[in-house]
Amino acid sequence: QVQLVESGGGLVQAGGSLRLSCAASGSFSRLNDMEWYRQAPGRQRELVAGITRGGGTNYVDSVKDRFTISRDNAKNTVYLQINSLKPEDTAVYLCRVIATPTYTTATFQYWGQGTQVTVSS
Repeated sequence: QVQLVESGGGLVQAGGSLRLSCAASGSFSRLNDMEWYRQAPGRQRELVAGITRGGGTNYVDSVKDRFTISRDNAKNTVYLQINSLKPEDTAVYLCRVIATPTYTTATFQYWGQGTQVTVSS
């Protein structure tokens, strides 16, 4: 199994920055794609950014100039640097990881519990 723990959220004023982290632990042989989603009250969960094991990245258009996803494979951690925060960025940010547990060659998705980001105007 894979456990994911997000951190780094908080209350910040518009224009500020945050760095979110999602650390994976447990029994796995490989972490593949790692992604950040967000879910605001009353809205559907939205894919914000993703990164492959090799470092290829993708972003939703609305955050391309402000968010940067990165990963440290040695630490089994994915990061999301968020700059120029806007009130509309307020949401719970969750990480999702595609991983291969040690007992199989199959891949599974795992979700963290999320970290709250609140941006005041």
